[in-house]
Amino acid sequence: MKEAPPLKAAIIGAGPAGLMAAEVLGGSGVQVTVFERMPSPARKFLMAGRGGLNLTHSEVLETFLDRYGEAGRALEAAVRSFPPSALRDWAEALGESTFVGSSGRVFPRSFKASPLLRAWLRRLNAFGVQIRTRHEWHGWTPEGALLFHTPEGPQQIRADVTLLALGGASWPRLGSDGGWQPHLAMRDIALAPLQAANNGINIAWSEVFRARFAGHPLKRVKVMVEGHASEGELMVTSSGLEGGAVYALSTPLRAALAGGMAELEIDLKPDLSEGEISKRLSRPSRRDTLTNRLRKALNLQPAQIGLLRESAGRDLTDDPDALAALIKRTRLEYVGMQGLERAISTAGGVRLDEIDSHFMLKKLPGTFVAGEMLDWEAPTGGYLLQACFATGAAAAEGMKGWLQNA
Repeated sequence: MKEAPPLKAAIIGAGPAGLMAAEVLGGSGVQVTVFERMPSPARKFLMAGRGGLNLTHSEVLETFLDRYGEAGRALEAAVRSFPPSALRDWAEALGESTFVGSSGRVFPRSFKASPLLRAWLRRLNAFGVQIRTRHEWHGWTPEGALLFHTPEGPQQIRADVTLLALGGASWPRLGSDGGWQPHLAMRDIALAPLQAANNGINIAWSEVFRARFAGHPLKRVKVMVEGHASEGELMVTSSGLEGGAVYALSTPLRAALAGGMAELEIDLKPDLSEGEISKRLSRPSRRDTLTNRLRKALNLQPAQIGLLRESAGRDLTDDPDALAALIKRTRLEYVGMQGLERAISTAGGVRLDEIDSHFMLKKLPGTFVAGEMLDWEAPTGGYLLQACFATGAAAAEGMKGWLQNA
């Protein structure tokens, strides 16, 4: 009997979702080709590794899934099938053991992305996976072939099954610029607008504050906006605030801006009650200046005291009760969110009701979608990469089923 030709799968996008799908398919004997528009794969993955490569989080799975908000239901099966423990085992098998940090976040012991990526690419090569770089996807031809622009000119590719794993639009210089949107819109695929997520906010600082405190950290604060709260660290920038405490509130911060300007509150001493702060400030000061009282009684740093003045004016009250209330609720107006060019991730994308339970587009049978180009978002802390890996693996399982039934 004549041997059947290898099944062919095309994966467009060489980020974590696309490469994980390639591994699952290649390890099952499927002939896989990955197409990437950049000169090398996984550039944003490598960029994430510069900060230590937070792969996932160690918290219980039910709490973990809550981090995805309304999208958690659509992602639940994928994350349960490839949970954080599976991701850690996967990294271990590639020679990169992991550890849990004090915050519960999980990192490779090398604290880098490059060793993990090198080992991963070697495994993919052993599975026969081909990676073609400098192939920019431009939708489909009228006959249904995949159309790519390459250094050698346009190329048409036919595959038995296709995965789109093209990412969102944050940090576009690394490869994902949202250029896939019109190609899917032409096929009547509903898309949620791409927006920056896990990004900073813009604040019109006074010139004095900007000149003195840009680049200063704000440690252990609590940020509040419209009933939502997040604790962590912030960094003062020349244009506003960045850091985990605002990244975690991307969705409500965006929503509050519907009127063009909004207000947030910062609790500068979340571990102390308002009454305790007032009590400490009421102790004899031996003629200290107000700045020294704040520093000695509460260990407030200069940038924190500067924020109080940005909120209430340069001449702060010395009434302990009023000052305690200000410290617990330092109000700041913000005028916008930082753009996609610096955002860690993207909200919006292919609406989740456009895909079936196997991540296949209902309107384009045989075409699957995974990763950040789907309409979900999550805070930093390992949730972003975990969902990309998990949806890539889940889509690959769906592709295997499609090939078997074709």
